[in-house]
Amino acid sequence: MGDQSPDVDQADHHFRDAYRLRKTDEYSSVFAFKRAIKGRYLIVHFRPNGGDTARLGVVVAKKLARRAVERNRIKRVVREGFRLQRGTLPALDMIVRLHRPLKDATRTSVHEDLSGLLRRLPG
Repeated sequence: MGDQSPDVDQADHHFRDAYRLRKTDEYSSVFAFKRAIKGRYLIVHFRPNGGDTARLGVVVAKKLARRAVERNRIKRVVREGFRLQRGTLPALDMIVRLHRPLKDATRTSVHEDLSGLLRRLPG
């Protein structure tokens, strides 16, 4: 608790509405841009947003994660990874999508997959 320096902006580490994709048009424009990076479990679709920060949307298909608890867990891991790295990311709208089932994947392996993908983003 006391190990935080006073210049660290605590608000910068939250996952605020300004960092989220919400509308169908926002998701459609990212998918229409047709740029993506594929990892072991996840795929990141992205497009420049012309803003000053990265924004995130998450899609987890029922076909790949049948139970709601699984889908929600994946979304939490992705949002947490994005939240921690958002300050270093280029100004892109991105959608992280599950592209294969997580049969024997751990939370750590999914987080590492996402971190690797975010490091590979252009910009």
